[in-house]
Amino acid sequence: MGIATVTVERAAGSLGAFVHGIDTSAPLPAADMAVLHRALLDHLVVFLPEQNIDLDQLERFTDELGGRDVTPYVKPVDGRPYVIRVIKEPDDELNFANAWHTDLSYLAEPPAFTVLHAHEVPPFGGDTIWANQYLAFETLPPALQEQLVTLRGVHSAGMAYGTGGYLEAVQDKTSMAIEPSAKAYDRQVHPLVIRHPETGRAALYANSVYTIGVEGMSDDVAQPLLQRLFKHSVNENFTCRLRWLPGTIAIWDNRCTQHFAINDYAGERREMFRTSVKGSAPQPVR
Repeated sequence: MGIATVTVERAAGSLGAFVHGIDTSAPLPAADMAVLHRALLDHLVVFLPEQNIDLDQLERFTDELGGRDVTPYVKPVDGRPYVIRVIKEPDDELNFANAWHTDLSYLAEPPAFTVLHAHEVPPFGGDTIWANQYLAFETLPPALQEQLVTLRGVHSAGMAYGTGGYLEAVQDKTSMAIEPSAKAYDRQVHPLVIRHPETGRAALYANSVYTIGVEGMSDDVAQPLLQRLFKHSVNENFTCRLRWLPGTIAIWDNRCTQHFAINDYAGERREMFRTSVKGSAPQPVR
């Protein structure tokens, strides 16, 4: 019996790749992890097909990627503080993550990677789209690039997870176990353009869900700038799209991507389990 070889197959022109030959049901050999990590840095989001693993194995794999971290304001799976269940039942109107965002950018140290494992997927729809934030920055006019590297964005989870916020208002339309909190209104400041700690590349770091302002800038000036960035950062030319299959694992780099979960599968069920990999404080480009 031959030794399996890990191969990387590009999924789209701007980002995304399928990685074949990885088996997450057992600890990964160092060589396989090296290929996987390189693929993540090169392609920003990677897809591992046919990973039939349980939650113990998912948590162990997350540790191999860099260590588990908690997800605030979402009730974790019982007995597993680092795992959340991403669920849409057939009679739910709303799904989870149905807006362009970067995971947990409102934290002082947002996660480096997110891991999402598909348990049950609808027969149609339910795709996820990712956008390359290196390209988002690199395609801006040079004068705007120069301005942005001097600015810091203000991030908060309040609009989504705050007491009296959006997700509390629509809790009867979703089966997600959301835990609204007044603490979600806390604010965190990060550079609007960050230097990726491993690749050294500059990435735009602003998203429409959690970036609520620009430090030291009045709202009447900041909001038009942010709205321009929000629209530009998810240009279709910067994206890739995944049609989920049962057992697929997606891993994405939160330091240089945004993502969006499409809600187009009314009357169908979709169940996934998600973990986060520990990250560090975003750093400016200079």
